[in-house]
Amino acid sequence: MSGIRIASAVALAAILAACGGSGPVREPADLTSIKQKRVDPDVVWDKSPGNGDGGLESGLRLWIDDGMLVTADSGGDVYALDPKDGRKLWQVDTEARLVSGPTLYNELVLLGTLDAEVIALSRKDGALAWRARVSSEVLAPPLGDSGIVVARCGDGKIFGLSAESGARRWSFDRAVPPLTLRGLSAPLVFEGVAIIGLDNGRAVALRIDTGDVLWEEVISAPEGRSELERIVDVDAELLDTGGALYALSFGGELAAINLQQGRVAWRRPVKSYTGAAVFGSRLLVTDEAGVVWALDVETGASAWKQEALKYRKLSAPVAVGDYAVVADFEGYLHWLSPDDGSIVGRVHATGDAVVARPLVKDDRLYVLDRSGEIAVVEAKAVN
Repeated sequence: MSGIRIASAVALAAILAACGGSGPVREPADLTSIKQKRVDPDVVWDKSPGNGDGGLESGLRLWIDDGMLVTADSGGDVYALDPKDGRKLWQVDTEARLVSGPTLYNELVLLGTLDAEVIALSRKDGALAWRARVSSEVLAPPLGDSGIVVARCGDGKIFGLSAESGARRWSFDRAVPPLTLRGLSAPLVFEGVAIIGLDNGRAVALRIDTGDVLWEEVISAPEGRSELERIVDVDAELLDTGGALYALSFGGELAAINLQQGRVAWRRPVKSYTGAAVFGSRLLVTDEAGVVWALDVETGASAWKQEALKYRKLSAPVAVGDYAVVADFEGYLHWLSPDDGSIVGRVHATGDAVVARPLVKDDRLYVLDRSGEIAVVEAKAVN
């Protein structure tokens, strides 16, 4: 692939600290006791069906839909589980170096590989439906909509593949900067449109049926003299709220975009590679330093920030009931009040870092850590 990719956002942070030439190493904040506990989380079940990401930064994740929880590991195994109790429904060895997915689309389970392939399996039993060759490693989870599977590759190319056969329908290409973060944000697909955050600091909307560009907008422009200073990847998950799109860049910009016109409504200086969640009138964001921000969805004005979890390598936040939840590098889940950001609950859910955003289904949290452990958590209100 073209360009040089940093091994991980964590490695990048270490390089940037070293380049600064001063100041102490950024030590993760110690966890302190919760002053006012409002929720009591508990692990309902946990399983380790696979071996995780094999020590590589990846787009491996959990996906849950219609009574099926799917996961995969870097060794090529794919697992379908019953989300109620973790019972195995089926297991398949793809004999591929998996690096992204799985996602579910209709009757397909979709995955990306390090060897420039998109793999589609039968949702029913994991049987191979098709394999499609693309241009380079498929670092972002493939996603389907309107009969097309959208696959994003590490060399800057995006492909539209037939969901029926894997045949190539279209391709889109943008040059990759010389130095970028390892990993790519997943395409956001809905109603015949695919929106993708690019490594050049832009977001683009494509027609899923043809690959034609509907709009393209700058999220963050490269600045500085060195390649490190000019990294502007839009690697955080894009967030669609119906009328607005929120895009985050490692270059230090959060932009709210009108979905129809592709125009920026407001910007806010926030550097992130994780993502955001909407909670009522507030947008919750975890930045690269582990600070959780609450911003006004209409203006971007700051309502509060929580710094007690600094440098704990937080996941993107999720909304669960009346609270927001973030995961960290030690497998802890933290419940935050959306009113003021205070920490109101905590549980040690898994034994390793949780990188992917936790899933929420029926007030349960489904969490995958880097070693492949899955934990399902429920929280009760404290009387």
